[in-house]
Amino acid sequence: MNQKVLLVGINAKYIHSNPAIYSLKAYADKYYPNRPNGCTVEIAEYTINQPTNTILAELYRQKPQVAAFSCYIWNQNEIRDLLAELPKILPDTNLWLGGPEVSFHAGQLMQEFPQLTGIMIGEGEDTFLELLKHYWEQRLPLSDIKGIVCKDGFTGERTLVDINRLPFIYNSEFYDTSVIFSNRILYYESQRGCPFRCAYCLSSIDKSVRLRDIDLVKSELQYFLDNRVPQVKLIDRTFNCNAEHALSIWRYLKENDNGVTNFHFEIAADLLNDAQLDVMRDMRPGLIQLEIGVQSTNKITLDAINRSMDIDRLKKTVAAIRSFHNIHQHLDLIAGLPYEDYNSFANSFNDVYAMAPNQLQLGFLKVLKGSPMEQHAAEYGIVYNSQPPYEVLYTKWLTFGDILKLKGIEEMVELYYNSNQFTHILPVLLQEFSTPFQMYEALADYYRANGYCISTPSRTYRYQVLLDFACSVASDKRELFIELLTFDLYLRENLKSRPDFSPENAIDKEKLRSFFEREAQNPQYLKHYEGCKSVQLLRMTHIERFSYPVWHENPLDCTVRQEASVYLLFDYKNRNALTHDAAFYEITL
Repeated sequence: MNQKVLLVGINAKYIHSNPAIYSLKAYADKYYPNRPNGCTVEIAEYTINQPTNTILAELYRQKPQVAAFSCYIWNQNEIRDLLAELPKILPDTNLWLGGPEVSFHAGQLMQEFPQLTGIMIGEGEDTFLELLKHYWEQRLPLSDIKGIVCKDGFTGERTLVDINRLPFIYNSEFYDTSVIFSNRILYYESQRGCPFRCAYCLSSIDKSVRLRDIDLVKSELQYFLDNRVPQVKLIDRTFNCNAEHALSIWRYLKENDNGVTNFHFEIAADLLNDAQLDVMRDMRPGLIQLEIGVQSTNKITLDAINRSMDIDRLKKTVAAIRSFHNIHQHLDLIAGLPYEDYNSFANSFNDVYAMAPNQLQLGFLKVLKGSPMEQHAAEYGIVYNSQPPYEVLYTKWLTFGDILKLKGIEEMVELYYNSNQFTHILPVLLQEFSTPFQMYEALADYYRANGYCISTPSRTYRYQVLLDFACSVASDKRELFIELLTFDLYLRENLKSRPDFSPENAIDKEKLRSFFEREAQNPQYLKHYEGCKSVQLLRMTHIERFSYPVWHENPLDCTVRQEASVYLLFDYKNRNALTHDAAFYEITL
């Protein structure tokens, strides 16, 4: 039989990778180098978008002795389909599962899938290492390997791994990382565990926090910097739970910034201190981005889910970071939590919207296996989908109809707020509504009532629908809305054809020609277009005429028509590093 052990990851998208299986392989390669001849650990990664038959065919061609699948809520259905078919074509292959989706209720899974040899529970590095010795040396029975569930039952808890023993998965002599991780988001962990007890999160079960040695972390982060990796996502559950650890890393990244790499952190913003904020203050725009889980601003809800958060401090900290104009902030809300009804969630939404994050994620409670929320679901009347990702259907406080309405609002937030393509019209339009939640609720109703398409790839379609909606609310401001949309559109893109909603930009062609000839000979605005001729400058930039001061940040300043039109020059070579908006200049023609 083939002595190959195959670690299988099925990712949500191609750009994702599975750090868990790379960690298992790297650990085995380091601590079990003198293995019997012909015994290998290999990795196979696929995506949930690939047909099951395609994955089956590739697994069959490899004919592994052992196939071990990394299980999460996003790939569990695909893995179940594979488990049903694999024994038919590979009857001699031992099938194993591991990961957060199967680390709880493993005994039930073993009964449901008798074709399984076993399931690895929790952290897998040491468990996997001993499994290899079981298969390749036949001297370690399964019953002696801690941390697995097999046909004979659970073998007992395993001691948590020393995180400093874990090899760095991106710098391996056993595979070419430059090929494997090309064009992918890279993941990194500087710690494991979480000190908090949030009831919806599996990290609440691992109450200890194990920090990787800071010098080791710095040397590994330097690898990303040296290789100019576009983005690295740290998978630490609450990165700044240890203030000194976080501060040391942020200082190092700032001092060794390569001008390219972006680092993503999940943090508790209310725990940030003055020293950390001082380091962030003058970081390169785009060096780091922050994901901040708010979840709710209802204090009764926060108490029920064991979430400790100083909301007032959170608001002040988010505002301070926003004032730096250099760090992308992504704030999360969760609908379906205990004691949060429709109106309460609307209040939470309005509170977070007022913090003006770069992105606002409106998510829905997922009742994860093994989480405290699963244990209390009946108590809270939380009914959720029986299939992964186990998303809430209704609760004591939210009906299924409420959930559907919130789904519509989520779609509008994604299309219009999180796209960051409508940053000037939305604040002006908001003046027509009592609250932000009411505006997105009305927009969702408008989409549904008129049968508008949400998934269209056309950007101008979304602009046109928003214009129609805005005019249905305040028809007397149509001209203002058109100019705001036109400004937002040209901030992002130098369109080759003019959008239908915007009237022809009637600028004298001779004036345009003269302006760009002056810029080509003696640039006043386009100084970084050295060597470009006037015709090239005209094509690479855009000039638009406006009757309203739509570029003003204060929405109230945008609504008064100017006595004379103003010409703006959009410079697409000079963009904001955080928003990607083009620079613009007020000019005279």
